[in-house]
Amino acid sequence: MSKPIEIVDTTMRDGNQSLWGATGLTTPDILAIAPTVDRVGFRACDFTSSTHMAVSVRFHREDPWERLRLAAAAMPGTPLSMITTGKRFISWRPCAEDVVDLVFRTSVRNGLRRVQIADPMNDPDDLAQMAGIAKAAGVEEVVIGLTYSVSPVHTDQFYAERAKAIGACVDVDRLYLKDPGGLVSAERLRELAPLFLDGFARGPVELHSHGTIGLPGPMYMGGARLGFATLHTAVAPVSNGTSNPSCETTVRNLEASGFQHALDLDALAAVSEHFRALALDKRLPLGGTPAEYDAAYYAHQMPGGMVTTMRRQLQEMRRPELFEAALEESGRVRAEFGWPIMVTPFSQFVGTQAVMNVMGGERYAQIPDDVIVYFLGHFGSPPAPPDPDVADRVLSSSHAAELRKLEALTLDGARERYGARISDEELLLRMTMPAEQVDAMLAASRGERPAPARPGRDPLVRLLHEVTRRPAITYLRLEKDEDVVEYRRSPKEASRAAG
Repeated sequence: MSKPIEIVDTTMRDGNQSLWGATGLTTPDILAIAPTVDRVGFRACDFTSSTHMAVSVRFHREDPWERLRLAAAAMPGTPLSMITTGKRFISWRPCAEDVVDLVFRTSVRNGLRRVQIADPMNDPDDLAQMAGIAKAAGVEEVVIGLTYSVSPVHTDQFYAERAKAIGACVDVDRLYLKDPGGLVSAERLRELAPLFLDGFARGPVELHSHGTIGLPGPMYMGGARLGFATLHTAVAPVSNGTSNPSCETTVRNLEASGFQHALDLDALAAVSEHFRALALDKRLPLGGTPAEYDAAYYAHQMPGGMVTTMRRQLQEMRRPELFEAALEESGRVRAEFGWPIMVTPFSQFVGTQAVMNVMGGERYAQIPDDVIVYFLGHFGSPPAPPDPDVADRVLSSSHAAELRKLEALTLDGARERYGARISDEELLLRMTMPAEQVDAMLAASRGERPAPARPGRDPLVRLLHEVTRRPAITYLRLEKDEDVVEYRRSPKEASRAAG
């Protein structure tokens, strides 16, 4: 207990995403408190992801690279971290190695010092490959996350083998147990701890969980006693619920349990008050209240940010009463998909298919392209074989033949398409986002700044809602650049509407 327990702050990335849909913070919001955050003494700041970069452009018309650069300058003593699978950037389309390398190099050039890599399949070879690319690109600290899940295939042996494989990778500086669903109890951690700590005996092991069903408080204290060196927390106004545990409560519990920490509590209080005031001013939900234990959560294991997103989308489609049914359906869909871990992007794939299943009246009457791409193996092999009947239905859909030809996003020809003289930063955005959104961001950076777009009911959501109210429309396909949206009314539903 003599060595201080380190704290990684998750407020600006995971907290913002879990409670505020990743849209709550602007660059000025962050810069206003960044010097104070630097004084707190966090081990690192879980700062951004490609999702947050896209939100900066789409909703706030802000340059995400500038946000990273300015924040890094304002917090020189606190390494800023990006979480990534390594295999994608902003869009769901898989990326080739040259794109991954450019993402890391561009991020480092703009101030990134640490990267947390969490492959959704927990594939040690892919994780080692991404770690090598990150190190070669100049990332100071590479942290590999093994994502926890409960399923017939995610056994103790599964995690022991992978922790040992990561321990043998020279490009990895740290390992962390990533528990996005908040599923690990104090009792379960006693079983998992030796698998992680012994498998990665050569370096520190971190612990990351969510308060979705109220477990991480005592679990974090158990983790400190067992030998986890670093805990991930958010400041109180952006903590608990679907977010990460409260930093203030965690620190008090550490002190009461005889552990030391190196945090400046006065600076921490100022940071917390800043985000509380922001939440009140922007009418964002305040965190801080621990969730009640919910055993049913183990059936679907939907991570906190996706739970919030699913609830919001159903409200936008005026079907909030389907929320519980969609969660239940998510568990069923996950099993049929071959037990993927419920983390980005798979939680989105499973959740979207579940919502379509409960809204359409017939399961798999509508299948998103992302689900087809998943079944085609573009994101790796699932932990277990998918349900053969579901796989048959998915891969026999009309769009599957076209998607079989999908290739990883590469830099080949990118300069010719988007401009030989544009920066790497702009190139990466143009390769992965709609042109009009990047154009609007650039116009805003030149001072042509309209009122920031606030997340509201998306025009596409409004359109699909209206289509569902018109029985005569049985099929709709929208195409824009590389994005395709298809709507099909199931034969049973069409017949019922006609009758």
